[in-house]
Amino acid sequence: MRFPDFFAEVRRIELRDPLAAFLGASEGGVIEYGYEDAVKLAGHSCPTVASAYLLCVHALRALYPDRLPERGGLRVAFRGRLDEGVTGVIASVITLLTGAAQDGGFKGLGGRFVRRGLLDFAADQPLAMRFTRLDIGAAVDAQADLSSVPADPQTPELLARCLQAPDDLELSARFGRLWQERVRRILIEHGDDPAVFRIEPAS
Repeated sequence: MRFPDFFAEVRRIELRDPLAAFLGASEGGVIEYGYEDAVKLAGHSCPTVASAYLLCVHALRALYPDRLPERGGLRVAFRGRLDEGVTGVIASVITLLTGAAQDGGFKGLGGRFVRRGLLDFAADQPLAMRFTRLDIGAAVDAQADLSSVPADPQTPELLARCLQAPDDLELSARFGRLWQERVRRILIEHGDDPAVFRIEPAS
């Protein structure tokens, strides 16, 4: 499997999952995730998947400044409805990293390790997402704004041409390179840009 080279440069994150520790899935329950894991989950790499991944990484590090974030130890609320825009795509990436799931998530063992019911939608809150620690109640609001990282001006025209000529491999490859270049800029050049990745203490 070959991903674009810049995937290897994207910030990774280690989490501790108590359920993984309990079931012996990983030593100490420590699991490392990278951007390629979000891509595998979504089946593609795009600005939405990229911003969801890195915004979640920033939020987790803000909530757990002195230790590994606890996977399964958070509730995540979305301002948008599940079926609104790309909220569902973002939610799937958030579930990957946090373990927080909808009603179909893991129901727990003896009242422990419950993951279901930890995603909320259509919440009344100032920013797109709110991450809340279940143990101490600390919370941050988070939102990505990609307007300062525009696509190459050629991208819309190339997209239209690719859709009209799906068998033109050279055209598709050119479009794909431009598409991933924007993703690279979001994750690498603007990875620590507070104007792109906004994290605030919840009020």
